[in-house]
Amino acid sequence: MADRLFIFDTTLRDGEQVPGCQLNSIEKIEVAKALESLGVDVIEAGFPVSSPGDFKSVVEISKAVTWPTICALTRAVEKDIDVAAQALQYAKRKRIHTGIGTSDYHIRHKFNSNRDEILERAIACVTYAKRYVEDVEFYAEDAGRTDNEYLARVVEAVIRAGATVVNIPDTTGYCLPEQYGAKIRFLRENVKGIERAILSTHCHNDLGMATANTVQGVLNGARQVEVTINGIGERAGNTSLEEVAMIFKSHHEAGIETNINSQKIYGISRMVSSLMNMPIQPNKAIVGRNAFAHSSGIHQDGVLKHRESYEIIDPKDVGIDDNAILLTARSGRAALKHRLQLLGVELEQDVLDKVYEDFLKLADRKKDINDDDVLMLVGKDRTAMQRIKLEYLQVTSGVGLKPVASICLNIAGERFEAAASGNGPVDAAIKAIKAIIHRTMTIQEFLIQAIDKGSDDMGKVHMQVEYDNNLYYGFAANTDIIAASAEAFIDAINKFVK
Repeated sequence: MADRLFIFDTTLRDGEQVPGCQLNSIEKIEVAKALESLGVDVIEAGFPVSSPGDFKSVVEISKAVTWPTICALTRAVEKDIDVAAQALQYAKRKRIHTGIGTSDYHIRHKFNSNRDEILERAIACVTYAKRYVEDVEFYAEDAGRTDNEYLARVVEAVIRAGATVVNIPDTTGYCLPEQYGAKIRFLRENVKGIERAILSTHCHNDLGMATANTVQGVLNGARQVEVTINGIGERAGNTSLEEVAMIFKSHHEAGIETNINSQKIYGISRMVSSLMNMPIQPNKAIVGRNAFAHSSGIHQDGVLKHRESYEIIDPKDVGIDDNAILLTARSGRAALKHRLQLLGVELEQDVLDKVYEDFLKLADRKKDINDDDVLMLVGKDRTAMQRIKLEYLQVTSGVGLKPVASICLNIAGERFEAAASGNGPVDAAIKAIKAIIHRTMTIQEFLIQAIDKGSDDMGKVHMQVEYDNNLYYGFAANTDIIAASAEAFIDAINKFVK
C-alpha cells in the first residue's frame, strides 16, 4: 500500500516574496481556489503580521476555500501568533506555522543568542500557538546547516510541546541530496516521539538541488513537502510542486501517492505565471514551452512511432495536448474552446460566443495569439454582467496637444457622455468617467503590466480605488493601454455603484 504524501503549497507566501510578483487579494483568492481544485492539502496563505494586505488575504482565502488546511506563518513572537490566529478565524481547517532559526549562523549572528535560549523559545512558541489551534507546525529555519544532534533536541522538544508537523528547511539551498536525506533519516531514527508528528521538507534552489533534496527527504521518511507552482520563491526559488508530483506519479516503485489532480497542473502553472508576470523558462521541467517539444528529426521519428521512446510523461497527464493548435483569425469556436480547456477554463456557450467575438477582433490586430492573450480575453467576459459599461472612448493626444478624452458610459441601459482634459490621455479618460459618476473616488494604486515584449501585445491594468473609506479593485486587459485603464477604473466602480 502506497504512503500518502501531503502537499503544502506556499506559492501565496514564499512564492509571492519574489520582487515584482505581488498579488492583490482578489488574485490571491483566484489562485487559492485553483490550488484547492488541484488537490493541495495545505495552503500557506500569508504572513498576517507583516502587513494589512497579508492579513486581509489570509482572512479572505479562509472564507473562499473549503477543504484544504489554511496555514499562516509567524515568527516565534507572541504578537505574530495572536495576529495569525485572528486572521485564521474563518478557516474550516487552520494551522499556525511558527518557528525560529536553529543553525549556529542564525543563533549567533541573527539572534545573538545561544542554543539553550533558542530551544526555550522554540518550545514557548509552539506552546503559545497551541492555545489557539490544535494543528501547529514548527519550522527550524536553516535546518540544512544545523548540527543534527542539536536539531534532534529541538525537534523532540517541540513535538513534546504539541507540534503536529515539524518543518526541516534547507533555507539556503546548501545541502547535497544525500546530506539532506541523511538528516531526515537521522531525525526519524533518533527523536523520541517522532511518530506523533509529520516531518516536512522545505528546500530552496540556490544550487539547483531543491527538487532532488525534497525527493531524498521523502524517500527517507518525510511525509509533507513544501512547494510552489513553477518553483517560484526567494532568490533562486523553491521546490516545484509539479516536479515533485510527477516524479512520484512516474516512479510507482517509490510507493508514494499525492492527492494532486495532475491534469490541472498546466492550467494553474499558466495562471500563476500570468498573474505574477513571471514567464516560465522554455526548458522548465513539466510546464515549460519545450517540455514536450521535439525538434530533432531522430526524436520526432521515434515519438511518432512510439511516444514513450522519448517521453516518460504523457503530456495529457499534466493538461497539455500533444497536438499544437495555432490560433489565428481563421480559427473557429472549437479551436478556441479547445485551447481554453487546456488552460483549465470551461465556459458556457453564450459566454464562449462573446469571448470568440473579442478573440476575432484581437486576432485581426495581432500576428500570433498566445495563451496569455486568451486568458486575458476570458478575464474580460465578466464585464457583460456589470451595471456600468464602456460604450466608446476617444482620446486626442500628441506632442504640443492638450490630451482630451470623450467617453460614453452605458449605465443600466441609459447612455451618458462626457469629455475632459488631463495631464495625459489616461488622466483625461479617468476625469471624463468621474464627470459622469458623481462620487468622490481616489485611485490609490495603478499598475500597468505588459504580458509580452512587443507593441501589439495585450497589457493588463490593476487599479485600487478608494471610496467611502473602503478599497475596491479593478482589472482590465486590452491592446490599447488607455482603454484598459478606463475599463479597470469602471470595473472598480462597479463594485460599489449599485
